Amino acid sequence: MLGFLIADVLAEEKSGVNVYVKGKSGGTTVNVGHGGVNVNTGHKGKPRVAVTVPYSKDFIYNYAATETQIHDDPNVALFFLENELQPGAKMNLHFTKTTSGGASFLTQKEAEAIPFSSAKLPEILDHFSVKPGSAEAEAMKTTLQECEEPAVKGERKYCATSLESMVEFSMSSLGSRDVTAVSTTVAKAVTPLQQYTVTGVKELVGNRLVACHPEAYAYAVFYCHATATSKAYTVGLLGADGVGAEAVAVCHTDTRAWNPNHVAFKVLKVKPGSVPVCHFLPEDHVVWSRSG
Repeated sequence: MLGFLIADVLAEEKSGVNVYVKGKSGGTTVNVGHGGVNVNTGHKGKPRVAVTVPYSKDFIYNYAATETQIHDDPNVALFFLENELQPGAKMNLHFTKTTSGGASFLTQKEAEAIPFSSAKLPEILDHFSVKPGSAEAEAMKTTLQECEEPAVKGERKYCATSLESMVEFSMSSLGSRDVTAVSTTVAKAVTPLQQYTVTGVKELVGNRLVACHPEAYAYAVFYCHATATSKAYTVGLLGADGVGAEAVAVCHTDTRAWNPNHVAFKVLKVKPGSVPVCHFLPEDHVVWSRSG
């Protein structure tokens, strides 16, 4: 049990924020750098219910894309092939924040005291005063179902209902108590779909990563998954409007177990397992790797 609270980990902190997690012998160092993570865990009573429906399904391997999604989902523009990732390359990208207004994290103790399963949905909705049958209720139902689906071959998955549990899953998956969290940061709050030029590429340490994607729920829930067939990069970008970004890109080298109708295959016009598939992460998603 890590037993800690982090009030705010600020993405604006250029020099990085070192968060020391107490509770076990030796402790744990979590370095949240320039591409940091915005979280809020401190509150009293029930959290503010803010059920938004983020476009996070693109990053779930067994998810089949619809034609509507391909045309309307801004994240579609974030997929690319690995051979495109080089300085000077130009890409049309649209970075969005998926958790605008975002829900707050519960502490681990609070989260563990509340049911988190489809079978308990009526009880959960009543606890958060969410009307059954509403759009919010349906979004929460979908999140629970996605969290309960089995992982694809070679994947380890977990839905983190607290920041502590996200850190614990990441440490366990990476086999280290010294881990780093990074996320995409864009210099301007709202940016259009536009052409970006790659100004620099740096690969993160190790080939085992944990990617965590926000889900629609009454409090902050992240769909986290780990594989040994992924690589991650931090990528410097300069937009056509002069706005810079430091983006996190993940490349998957083995996609044979993915749904053949996944949006990546449709957009890139490739088949499962044929070539590495890459994507940038929206601003509120997190990648964990070993520090070093």
